[in-house]
Amino acid sequence: MPPVFAPPSDAALPLHVIEQNSCKDWLQQQPGYVADWAQANGFTGACGQVLLIPGGDGKPDMALAGYGTPTQRARRRFVLAAAAEKLPKGIYAIASGLDQNALETECLGWLLSGYRFGRYHSQSEMNAALVAPENIESAAIESLASAECLTRDLINTPASDMGPDELQAAAETLAQQFDASFSVIEDAALLDQNLPMIHAVGRASDRRPRLIDMTWGTSGPKLTLVGKGVCFDTGGLNLKPGASMGLMKKDMGGAATVLGLARMIMTAGLPLQLRVLIPAVENSVSGSAFRPGDVLTSRKGLTVEINNTDAEGRLVLADALTLADEDKPDLLISMATLTGAARVAVGPDLAPFFTDNEDDAAALSLVANASADPAWRLPFHTPYEAKIEPGIADLDNAPSGGFAGSITAALFLRRFAGESRYIHFDIYGWNPTAAPARPKGGAGQGARALFAALPKMLDL
Repeated sequence: MPPVFAPPSDAALPLHVIEQNSCKDWLQQQPGYVADWAQANGFTGACGQVLLIPGGDGKPDMALAGYGTPTQRARRRFVLAAAAEKLPKGIYAIASGLDQNALETECLGWLLSGYRFGRYHSQSEMNAALVAPENIESAAIESLASAECLTRDLINTPASDMGPDELQAAAETLAQQFDASFSVIEDAALLDQNLPMIHAVGRASDRRPRLIDMTWGTSGPKLTLVGKGVCFDTGGLNLKPGASMGLMKKDMGGAATVLGLARMIMTAGLPLQLRVLIPAVENSVSGSAFRPGDVLTSRKGLTVEINNTDAEGRLVLADALTLADEDKPDLLISMATLTGAARVAVGPDLAPFFTDNEDDAAALSLVANASADPAWRLPFHTPYEAKIEPGIADLDNAPSGGFAGSITAALFLRRFAGESRYIHFDIYGWNPTAAPARPKGGAGQGARALFAALPKMLDL
């Protein structure tokens, strides 16, 4: 089902959201039967608790949802979703307990709780539907939820059904929905049009490499999004062990996330010129695979020594970033599931980003938590540039030593972003454990934070 609010209904049951610390005071202000029923059922306002209060006719008169304590809420996102997932079938309307900022976030969480990946196995729908509160931008929240569901679906789909062809089809469907221009450079044409590293990474697969290019909008500042679309990563000739290959269907999470962000932007009709570039490849093993020790020449003319074929994402992004920079965008953003080092640094829940622009960093930091999309700035530490300069070529795609792996990968990409104002996100794109509104599986990261920050960053 699409993530939408229920239409207004007289049958909607009032839902009161109760903080644990104020539960006793709230109950004392209610009719005696409410307090008695809550006490008899052990309702304390703890996170995730739900309780229906019966009226005189035995039918539910209201519903209560526990909202926990401030300390508990600080340790999780989408607190109300934990209760929403437990409510019995019905339509609910929030009657009290949430301020404006919390209301919008919790309504988003409620919609995201309804997400199911049902392509291969039927899934039961969520029981509880929510009427949109009158004082929120309901269409905007539905748009955020729909974009996240698109990203989740793309990442969750296994590589057998989400190769470069299928990723192209998904992007083209989105372009058609919003009347965006769409083009693809595929296979040998990548060499003809000077995108050699995209071709080199994808040439070993019978699912041919390509660059997807979507544009939308005719006026306003230029925003270009570049998403890593490695639809499966074996590691190439530096073959991954089986345990490391298990989640590689998500290696196109950067592409999935920029498509979700593009959907938000186009739905909102932001006054800008949007371009989305996705190098879509599969990093496979065959006689034509690129090799450790090879030296590749990029679109920019910089040569790159290949010291690990499993560091392929930065190669395909490099050519796409060079192409993007040639168009002189006002803001260039790349998103990629790029390094394990980023996970070691910040874990799976935070989206680390890099930028040299202090205003952009401040804008993102200001809105990330409020968007329930936490992000954390890591440095473009210029003294580490020497680590990506091997001597035999201009650049090394996999510096030895293991230190600062996320930073050196970001510095590698910065070389190809040219003079553009540039932000790079090194995301994980996956929830390793289930949480309210965030099931185990594919996840967008950084997109809502960027969407919230774009008006300030681009003076929209």
